[in-house]
Amino acid sequence: MDIKQLRYFIAIAEEGSLSAAAQRVSVAQPSLSQHVISLERELGVQLLERSPRGVSLTQSGQLLLSHAQQIARAMETAIDAVRQSGGDAVGEVSFGLPSSVSMVLSVPLAETVRIELPKVRLRAVEAMSGFIQTWLEDQSIDLGILYDISAVRHLTHTLLMTEELYFFAAPDAWPFASPPGSPVRLADLAPVEMVLPSRHHGLRTMIDRYTRSQGITLTVATEMDALPQIKTMVSRGSGYTILAPAAAIDFVERGELVMAPITAPRMARPVYLVRNPAKPMSRASAEAERITIDVIGDLVRRGIWKAQSVAGAPL
Repeated sequence: MDIKQLRYFIAIAEEGSLSAAAQRVSVAQPSLSQHVISLERELGVQLLERSPRGVSLTQSGQLLLSHAQQIARAMETAIDAVRQSGGDAVGEVSFGLPSSVSMVLSVPLAETVRIELPKVRLRAVEAMSGFIQTWLEDQSIDLGILYDISAVRHLTHTLLMTEELYFFAAPDAWPFASPPGSPVRLADLAPVEMVLPSRHHGLRTMIDRYTRSQGITLTVATEMDALPQIKTMVSRGSGYTILAPAAAIDFVERGELVMAPITAPRMARPVYLVRNPAKPMSRASAEAERITIDVIGDLVRRGIWKAQSVAGAPL
């Protein structure tokens, strides 16, 4: 069995027809049939069921297809990595970003990659942390940023920073007697009508963990998993929320939201850069990872991304 036979088999399985597969791989149909027969003899199983309407996979064929696709992807990755090793970084790098991170990081990162890595195409995908975790696991993306790594400690993760969470309100709807923007105790937020993500969202999980530890129950009037809508609703005085400053910097700069530090206790979360070591790292991916750490460090130093620390060291 060799990679050529596996590629032929993948084409047959995906096309569902020997004639269509023959056209796809530019091989005569009788020759393609012979490759399949050779595979079946070598493995001692039937891989295809033939009918006048085409071909379908047996259970053994389905199993071989799954492995064959993984092998073909690994081969393509290896070829790309070797080709890139002696020259400029080339290719696509896919990066999963939570909404709150994408708000502050995606544009400066894309601009920096475009300047420093002109032959690399960055594909930034904004999604909830659960999706990013899944994509890292199944190797659909090269890099991802996560707040909670308890379920992915087997993946390679780098601590980037620890960022504090703040209370947000519309300037003309400040719910306390203190001046807008003054520090607020977590317990004081209990009666305030909150607009928060639903319970399967990473931010909500963290907020609930803090409140439970303090014996506090927040008044969650609205659950919403879309960050722009949360900010818009709060800016209109229709509720209050808890976010990282980076997630709402646009509304704060326009004067549509005011933010206040939360005390007793202070709410903070770590931010990790994560990749799957099972996915071969291309030079483009390695360079994008380096640039990400540099860009985030610059954003923190300039106060654009409020954080307590930047480690940048693999754990």
